[in-house]
Amino acid sequence: MSATLVVKDLAAGHGDRVLFSGLDLVVAPGDVIGLVGANGAGKSTLLRMLAGLSAPEQGQLRLSPPTATVGHLPQEPERRPGETVRAFLARRTGVAAAQAALDTATLALVDGAPGADDAYNDGLERWLALGGADLDERAEEVGEALGLGVGLDMPMTSLSGGQAARAGLASLLLSRYDVFLLDEPTNDLDLDGLERLETFVKGLKAGTVLVSHDREFLARTVNRVVELDLAQQEVNTYGGGYASYLEERETARRHAREAYDEYADTKTALESRARMQRNWMEHGVRNARRKATDNDKIGRKLRTESTEKQAAKARQTQRMIERLDVVDEPRKEWELRMEIAAAPRAGAVVATLRGAEVRRGPEFTLGPVDLQIDWADRVAITGANGSGKSTLLAALLGRVPLDEGASHLGPGVVVGEVDQARKLFLGGESLLDAFGAEVPDTAPADVRTLLAKFGLKAAHVLRPAASLSPGERTRAALALLQGRGVNLLVLDEPTNHLDLPAIEQLESALASYDGTLLLVTHDRRMLESVHTTRRIRVDSGRVTEH
Repeated sequence: MSATLVVKDLAAGHGDRVLFSGLDLVVAPGDVIGLVGANGAGKSTLLRMLAGLSAPEQGQLRLSPPTATVGHLPQEPERRPGETVRAFLARRTGVAAAQAALDTATLALVDGAPGADDAYNDGLERWLALGGADLDERAEEVGEALGLGVGLDMPMTSLSGGQAARAGLASLLLSRYDVFLLDEPTNDLDLDGLERLETFVKGLKAGTVLVSHDREFLARTVNRVVELDLAQQEVNTYGGGYASYLEERETARRHAREAYDEYADTKTALESRARMQRNWMEHGVRNARRKATDNDKIGRKLRTESTEKQAAKARQTQRMIERLDVVDEPRKEWELRMEIAAAPRAGAVVATLRGAEVRRGPEFTLGPVDLQIDWADRVAITGANGSGKSTLLAALLGRVPLDEGASHLGPGVVVGEVDQARKLFLGGESLLDAFGAEVPDTAPADVRTLLAKFGLKAAHVLRPAASLSPGERTRAALALLQGRGVNLLVLDEPTNHLDLPAIEQLESALASYDGTLLLVTHDRRMLESVHTTRRIRVDSGRVTEH
């Protein structure tokens, strides 16, 4: 069915910290609204409120019709122990909940409970609308089309990262909600998956609100942008697509700065004039007192009149200052200024693989691979999810045993890594302790200072590292690159969970980094903007250079 979600004067915060307020939004059929803002601005919080999963501090939400279905698909889909792929898909598509409600209504109907007819009819209609009748058949087709490569009765916890990403995409492609709320749907998708997701989103008749830090995906899909501007404590809505938003935002920020500068200059000039007039008035009063004993009545009268005129002018100037329309100074946004500290140069040959093979069960083999990475090579590694890119990195770094062949890491190589799972910061120890263990020669106060530069402040450093958001863990991993020198930089999907300003800062830091770089990314804008000297493609375990 066609559904519209209307939001009026919504507000949210954490304790005394306001995230956003006064938010008005209409999500109509066919809308694709991009929700943007810095990490911590409240994007995921807003999506949860729109889904009815958490209550706003103030404001109202209205879904029309009230029986419409709203699908909230969060980032990092939860893989529950014992849950099969089939059950995962049923849960994510809403069919499982609809089936449970229908079963309850059926039992009530059998028992002859009052109102059971209506409840059963409503439950059946909802289950059918969500696609419950043919979910299994469609799931088989979509899984095959995506190359899922596992049966639907396999446990989700047994899937590889690439397979889990495909299962997450399948759950979206199988969904038939009336309103879609998508939180980072592009994370972990390969280029084929991104193209399928783009086609799906652009073809939706349902209203959609999505959060994504994939700039190319936003440019290709959204027709409106809502910006949660944490620095200015504003919610701004921009018509048109993502490119239009960037232009309008830049223009708006320039005008805001110009308006403030004009106000500040006018106020400063008036205050300077008022001070001068008061000085002249006080000078005139002193003169009048000093000459008050003379007999020049005409002179005294002129001095008194001049003093009164200066006082009147000063009062008039003060009134002009008070009548000025106050323009608040635009707040300076927090900005990640990232550098990648360089370790001393390693040897001419950084890493080699000779006839290397890695077998992952009976169905996947990487190699044989013959590959040499030299000093200052900047290598982009591409390929579909599950093709073996992360396995190739692990083989180059000597972190996985080879079934055949040999690997060698050159002398003096110091590896700095941002991996897909940000594994360093998934434990129960505090972020301060987990980070400090990686830089043992750095004092805790200096660790705090470094983390603060990456937006991880007092509220973050004492929390268990695993409790950080995906974006916060990624920033901690990037801070580590600045905290210790590296000469081999390994980035495996570094833009996952990073906000747009941080991605741009990372690209800027890579431009000035002069060591060796191994970059795995599906971010099309990053592949265009980061200078690379070599391109390697991995396809079903086969490695080719082009």
